[in-house]
Amino acid sequence: MAASEYRRVWNDPEILGPEETREERVRSSFRDTLKRAARAIPFAEDVVAAWHCALDPETPRTVRWTLLAALAYFVAPADLIPDVMPIVGWTDDAGVLAAAIAMVGRHIRDEHREKAKETLREE
Repeated sequence: MAASEYRRVWNDPEILGPEETREERVRSSFRDTLKRAARAIPFAEDVVAAWHCALDPETPRTVRWTLLAALAYFVAPADLIPDVMPIVGWTDDAGVLAAAIAMVGRHIRDEHREKAKETLREE
């Protein structure tokens, strides 16, 4: 897929929905999905730190979009490998998240990691 086509797909409102509602849709599903997947994802703390980074207004917009797109894929019930398949169903989600975190990880600061630890301790 050409870079311009890739950008078009990831910015297409028909695929991702209206930009104004994307963050709220991810936010509403993120915590429940993370709890279900935490045992299968060895880097759950990194995922939550990425979430806090994506919500940080000081994070560059392209980094926020990258992380929110990866997190949206994580919480989407329908994806490349269905999540209902034990363990295997989470591998594509984990791969997408790992790739996104690797790409923009330098923007995930210590404060995001501390918030992640707090979030995972809650309840």
